[in-house]
Amino acid sequence: MNISKENIDALNAVIKLTVEKEDYASRVDNVLKDYRKRVNMPGFRAGKVPMGVVKKMYGKAVIADEVNKLVSEKIHNFIVDEKLDLLGEPLPSESQELIDFDNAENFEFAFDVALAPEVDIKLTKREKLPFYKVTISDEMFNQQKDSITGRFGKSEVVEAVTEKALVKGNFAQLENGEVKEDGIAPQDVVLSMAIVKDEDEKKKLLGAKAGDVIVFDPKKAFPNDSEISHMLKITKEEAEALSGDFQYTITEVTEFVNAEVNQELFDKAFGEGVVNSEEEFEARIKEDINKNLDMEAEYRFSLDAKDKLMGKVDVEFPEAFLKRWLLATNRENEKLDEATLEAEMPRFLEDLKWQLIRNSLIKNNDIKVEEADVIEYAKKAAKMQFMQYGLTSVPDEHLENYAQEMMKQDEQRRQMAEGAMQEKVIAFIKEAIKVEEKEISRDDFNKLFEK
Repeated sequence: MNISKENIDALNAVIKLTVEKEDYASRVDNVLKDYRKRVNMPGFRAGKVPMGVVKKMYGKAVIADEVNKLVSEKIHNFIVDEKLDLLGEPLPSESQELIDFDNAENFEFAFDVALAPEVDIKLTKREKLPFYKVTISDEMFNQQKDSITGRFGKSEVVEAVTEKALVKGNFAQLENGEVKEDGIAPQDVVLSMAIVKDEDEKKKLLGAKAGDVIVFDPKKAFPNDSEISHMLKITKEEAEALSGDFQYTITEVTEFVNAEVNQELFDKAFGEGVVNSEEEFEARIKEDINKNLDMEAEYRFSLDAKDKLMGKVDVEFPEAFLKRWLLATNRENEKLDEATLEAEMPRFLEDLKWQLIRNSLIKNNDIKVEEADVIEYAKKAAKMQFMQYGLTSVPDEHLENYAQEMMKQDEQRRQMAEGAMQEKVIAFIKEAIKVEEKEISRDDFNKLFEK
């Protein structure tokens, strides 16, 4: 077998193979012998069908299959042995002639390949990037404190209706100022003062107490017919046609009250005995806020670092080949047609450029990810998921168990390994250049993402 690479230009090449009969003959014979053992044919005992008959029935298909397998193996080995850095995968050359497995014994193959452009990034302390330290405002502190006390709060009966109250009572439809016989009269209906839209109707309820009878117009007070339909237990059509006042006899007023700041709250929020005073509670709040802000600052730094390095490199890509490859490998994706590909190509090339820069940093600086790094990144990902549900103090052993479960899924393991490598690369960049810490307000930090 002969195999060679011919460069077309700096970014495109052709790998050519010549496969001769002696390259595949023994493989084909072995497959046909195995077929012979398993073939069932009338007039012959199992395993006794003449080899000539087996070859006539299956020979050409087996040759095609074994030759294609051999070509795939040899192409892969050639790429590895020659240390070829390719973009995408080899594609049958556009000039490839149709292979005649029926009549020929020797075959010629040609595969187009795209050569990755060379990228060499040098970083020094002359390079500067900001690392933003967001200052904790009173508003941020109070929001976090309210979030914790609110998470462990509860509804309590209060004396009078307030803006935040839930009011329970009985409706009765009025007609000419009197309760309408056989009118709409649902019982034990709970109203949320937070969604009363009309200020005049709201004033009628504010300050009212259990036992008070309030007359108001539900159509004016509440936001839509669906709400009224649910509240009065009538159809939406009936709600649309509804008009006039109802009387509402209040039976109970409740309000959600945040938990008191005491040891019981500390133990529920952070674990028993972890926080033991209001001073420690406030310090823990600031610590948790800072951890979240640091994560956001790291993300901002990664974006800025990526932009800076992308600006240092001018890369030319074999776009024609990449378009062919993307269309060939996404044939089943109906959304990826030539027009869509053309629109998405700039973003794809930007991602590819960053991948080349990353690979250069990894290779030239021997950046490696160990199993412990992947687990640690998985724990961070798990912590982020828990935080979305307001769980900010999940014990480390729970995070560890959750991370281990994530790692059992191949796709999630791959994502965690990729994330861990990204962190390693950004950490290397941070060490290699000069990082200038800059204090910034939350509002100004948010504006950085609007650019």
